[in-house]
Amino acid sequence: MNQLQLDPATEDEAPEDAGIAEIANLVATGEMADAVVALDRLSPDSQAEAVASLSPELAANLMEHVVEASAVEIIDHLPTNVAALILDEVTSDHRADLIAELSEANAAEIIDQMTPEEAADARTLMQYASDTAGGLMITEYVSFQADQTVRDVIEDLAENADEYRHYDIQYSFVCDGERLVGVLPLLDLLLSKRATPLRDIMVANPISVLDTMSLDDVEDLLESHAFLGVPVIDAQGDLLGVVQRAAVEYARSEQQRSDYLKSQGIVGGEEVRSLPLLDRSKRRLSWLSVNILLNIMAASVIAFFQDTLESVIALAVFLPIISDMSGCSGNQAVAVSMRELSLGLVKPNEALRVWFKEISVGILNGFTLGLLIATAAMLWKGDAMLGFVVGFALCMNTMIAVSFGGVVPLILKRAGVDPAIASGPLLTTITDMCGFFLVLGLASLLLV
Repeated sequence: MNQLQLDPATEDEAPEDAGIAEIANLVATGEMADAVVALDRLSPDSQAEAVASLSPELAANLMEHVVEASAVEIIDHLPTNVAALILDEVTSDHRADLIAELSEANAAEIIDQMTPEEAADARTLMQYASDTAGGLMITEYVSFQADQTVRDVIEDLAENADEYRHYDIQYSFVCDGERLVGVLPLLDLLLSKRATPLRDIMVANPISVLDTMSLDDVEDLLESHAFLGVPVIDAQGDLLGVVQRAAVEYARSEQQRSDYLKSQGIVGGEEVRSLPLLDRSKRRLSWLSVNILLNIMAASVIAFFQDTLESVIALAVFLPIISDMSGCSGNQAVAVSMRELSLGLVKPNEALRVWFKEISVGILNGFTLGLLIATAAMLWKGDAMLGFVVGFALCMNTMIAVSFGGVVPLILKRAGVDPAIASGPLLTTITDMCGFFLVLGLASLLLV
């Protein structure tokens, strides 16, 4: 197989030559996990050199195992013709995802140098959102015409064995022109007489999904049927591709991972430490810069009650406890709402029902937590009024936190704002401001 070559490495890059050689050996022996780790340790230019030193098939196999953000960065550092050769060998759904993340100019240049068939597939798949059947499907499948015979199919499989062995074939599909009319189980094919027409042994009117069907609906379909995959058709019934169960499960896990990263302040896509420093910094600052403003708003409540805090210095001990405990309660409510939204168990317009469910829990938990912290305050300072202030404040703030935590994701979703990004900062600001106000306000009335 031909090797893809970049320009010779400069003397400055020589120390990483051993790493490049190690990656080639690991990929050749199929140790992809170790190869990915070794690749991550190299500089961006050396990563591109390591990938380009492999055959297109091996390079594509390696890129299938690399985190998407890193894979896109590597492709950006490859010469256009080299990137095109590698992407020709990548599975159709992954290829479309990678190209979609490139700059428009770079993507266009790479597609122009890909083989016409693979380029056409890439352009088609890039038109779909990643969370639809069209965005999840692969276009590598085997189909035959309904008037063909079993002999025709067996001869075709033998003649194209080298190509088909790279496909994940569980079923063949039967079409009338381009329109899907049946599914052909391979076992039935092998046990049938050679002259039998396919229409006589196919499973007619198979279950299929529209290319516009959402990830949630495809997932529901596969959960109710023991299919390894399901054909994808367009509005005219023409066969376009296949959505595999593994692809749906991976897409769901990626969606959950993305939501988790967003909730922790990592926005703008997945982050790995091999990405450029400025890109990583900008992704984090886009969230931190907003969060610091929200924290200043919360801190302003303390500044307003500065005299009260100086008079009853013991309150300073309980402020972070009340803030943290209320935040924990609110985050639990956020997590449940986010999960129910993803499962379709709650709609964005059901805020009132969600609030009623959450306030019921908030009353019970708030009373219990308030009683605990009130007892601790009285045992520490021997002051029943101090215990009442901090206990009542925590009880009330817990109810506020679960109310906002349960409802805010629904409101944001209905407003078209990603709740995974905005729910956390908003909840923190609300619980901090309310908690500080309740403690210091009550203290001003009852302790000073």
